[in-house]
Amino acid sequence: MDKAKSAELLIQLYDLRRETTMREARNWIGTFFPKSAEELSNTMMDPDVGGYLRMVISYWDMACSFVNHGAIDREMFNDVSGEFLFVYCKIRSFIPEIREMYDSPEWMAHFEKVVEGMPGSAERIEKMESWMKDFEAQMTEQASGQAG
Repeated sequence: MDKAKSAELLIQLYDLRRETTMREARNWIGTFFPKSAEELSNTMMDPDVGGYLRMVISYWDMACSFVNHGAIDREMFNDVSGEFLFVYCKIRSFIPEIREMYDSPEWMAHFEKVVEGMPGSAERIEKMESWMKDFEAQMTEQASGQAG
């Protein structure tokens, strides 16, 4: 694999993440903590924020497809961003049920393959999910403090 070409593609993916609507979607997904596959599914169809959710998760599935097909070096991809792991951990536990709900066995398959195939993936996922629980608790605490 041509490392220089892979680096160019990674920079292009980064530039796409800076697009205005994508930035809004990425900011929004940071505040979204689904509790069930039903909530995830309903949010995907929500006219106000569903586009944000679909944009972010499909972006990362697309980027991961480039990795899985060899267009982007896997090690480089894993090295340049932790955001894909953060997003994956938000939907991970609901992937099997969403696949069943929509009769779509390939839903997020590229995303899943890249994350689950990372060296030390189980530990990285566990660490990220722990961090996300703490982050969600902080956000909830701040929101309740502002409401009172």
